[in-house]
Amino acid sequence: MDCDQLELNPRITAAVRRAKVKTVRDVMCVSGPDLQRLTGLSRSDIQQLILAAAAASRRSRPIPALLLHRGECRGFESGLRLSAGCPLLDRLLGGGLPVGGVIELSGESGAGKTQLALQLCLSVQYPPRYGGLGSGAVYICTEDRFPSRRLQQLIGQQVYLRSDVPPAEIGRLRFSDHVYIEHTADLVSLHTCLSRRVPLLLARGLVRLVVVDSVASLFRSEFQAADWLERTRHLLTFSSCLHHLSHEFNTPVLCINQVTGVFSGSVGSLGPVSASVSPALGLAWANQVLVRLMMHRLQGTVSRGDQRSALRRLEVVFAPHLAQGGRDAAVWTEGVRGLAETPPFRRSPLKT
Repeated sequence: MDCDQLELNPRITAAVRRAKVKTVRDVMCVSGPDLQRLTGLSRSDIQQLILAAAAASRRSRPIPALLLHRGECRGFESGLRLSAGCPLLDRLLGGGLPVGGVIELSGESGAGKTQLALQLCLSVQYPPRYGGLGSGAVYICTEDRFPSRRLQQLIGQQVYLRSDVPPAEIGRLRFSDHVYIEHTADLVSLHTCLSRRVPLLLARGLVRLVVVDSVASLFRSEFQAADWLERTRHLLTFSSCLHHLSHEFNTPVLCINQVTGVFSGSVGSLGPVSASVSPALGLAWANQVLVRLMMHRLQGTVSRGDQRSALRRLEVVFAPHLAQGGRDAAVWTEGVRGLAETPPFRRSPLKT
């Protein structure tokens, strides 16, 4: 659908035409701040444009849930789930992450995204009767070094996190041997990793979880605002590769994403309406995601014994099988745990 067909102020339409942003899909591929730079419009004008494009997109484009009807999520349809390693978080997630499809976990720096991803890399190694998939994980780092020390700490604390698993069963698992680490510094090496090395690990049955941390960093660093069309082409090629891996090998693909500021109350961001940030890469990327989760670092701390943790919250933004909702959580030595309604935790406001 052309932008000229949107019900907008002619002044906005003219500015969009001058910036050569021709279609609704083009609007979806560019963030709000980038649209401002390209068009010279005000924030309120850009908000009107995004809202109009989002409404038109919902009428004319399939939503992520329709991936199910194209047969891209066999594991989703079977009801198979990958446990997050915590019963309270699993309850929020309908039993855990669906096995099949692309799952996004976004949030600010320090929200706990990597902590949860590492926890899933261990959870996937348990037998299915304990919420795992009986295989390993491949962890692709695109910006920071892999947190090896934290992974070893989580491994040593598994007997405390996974009290549902007999200690003898945990002792038999060689967790470190089944987490495969890749570092990719640019889009070319990322494509090589996803198209060659990762399929080999999946075909041999060595892994059943793919983690990309983070999906936004390379697309943000290699392209300027004016390069949005080229960036979109690479982004869609990347997402197509992820869907192929998930469908071909019936495996969950977890993409950690950064966030960007949004206009207050904007629904075009496909994030919580009340949030001041939204997942990066815009609506074009959002339409490639089956499940979108967000982690927030809240104002406050919780304590348990001699441990203290910043208060977090894990939210379901959208998923075809879940209602929107969230649960407070904390990061302890043994990993990420959801907080019960009346636990033996003490909460205190964050001192400033």
